[in-house]
Amino acid sequence: MDWEGQKLAEQLMQIMLLAFAVIAFGAGYLLASFQTMILTYAGGVVLTTLVTLPNWPFFNKHPLKWLDPSEAEKHPKPQPSVNVTAKKKSVKK
Repeated sequence: MDWEGQKLAEQLMQIMLLAFAVIAFGAGYLLASFQTMILTYAGGVVLTTLVTLPNWPFFNKHPLKWLDPSEAEKHPKPQPSVNVTAKKKSVKK
């Protein structure tokens, strides 16, 4: 899953969970049944999990392009710059 796919999966999860919460509350309120509300929401959570958890192909529309190992050897790793600045400590007497 690429970065855009992760963002899409997160947005789908939030939208679907909110929608199922509203639907479950409405169904539970209209039928005056707490059990119906819980079962409707639980079904929504399962459906949301099946949509967002697996790595479906539509989550990988923008794949990352990696360097070939032979190409990577031509470009050395950047070395961290060592910034040595000696600061004098003030001594109070």
